Amino acid sequence: MTFRFVLLFASILALQACTTMRGGATSDVDYSPTMPLQDAHAPSANGTIFQANSSMNLFMDLRARAVGDIVTVLLVERTDASKESSTSTAKGTDIDTGIPIIAGRPVTRNGDAILNTAIQSDSSFTGQADATQSNSLDGSIAVTVAERLGNGNLLVRGEKWITLNQGEEFIRFSGIVRPVDIGPSNTVPSTKIANARISYSGKGNLANSNEAGWLSKFFNSPLFPF
Repeated sequence: MTFRFVLLFASILALQACTTMRGGATSDVDYSPTMPLQDAHAPSANGTIFQANSSMNLFMDLRARAVGDIVTVLLVERTDASKESSTSTAKGTDIDTGIPIIAGRPVTRNGDAILNTAIQSDSSFTGQADATQSNSLDGSIAVTVAERLGNGNLLVRGEKWITLNQGEEFIRFSGIVRPVDIGPSNTVPSTKIANARISYSGKGNLANSNEAGWLSKFFNSPLFPF
């Protein structure tokens, strides 16, 4: 009876794991696309040749400027950081009071001098640390204008999911753009976006193979005393 219960419980866990793996991409509400606001102006009247729904303004600036517009962010991130530090300290103590003399005679017991004090100690510490980190990110992502701020700057955000045969990868981006930094092709480099938040990660077998197990995380955590 116990063996059947364990087998049933293991089967339920396996089915739940398969369902989780096949669930597909999970979007974040904070990076969902923003729809354009309703146009409060009265609809334009259609003529014999001009049709408001299919017209193209040849002299219109097509760069993003309103809520719901799309702008392409060029990811050109490069970061290199290195740090080196070393510490060395040493301390020595030597105290010797000699043989005390009381009433003109040294204090002895059975011919051996007593009450003499001698203390000597040495301590030293040496520490060294090196840290080097380098990151790079190239690519592009199309995001939508979520809000137009009071000074005219644009709050943009969005995400991109790529489903591969061994997992899924996603890029999430948010930040504040100045309209003057948006180029004629409706693109802006990520280095000109303020308060930029870029997330690049993945899910699936490839991502799981690069993650340490729970036991390895425990031995590498500060909780492990050795």
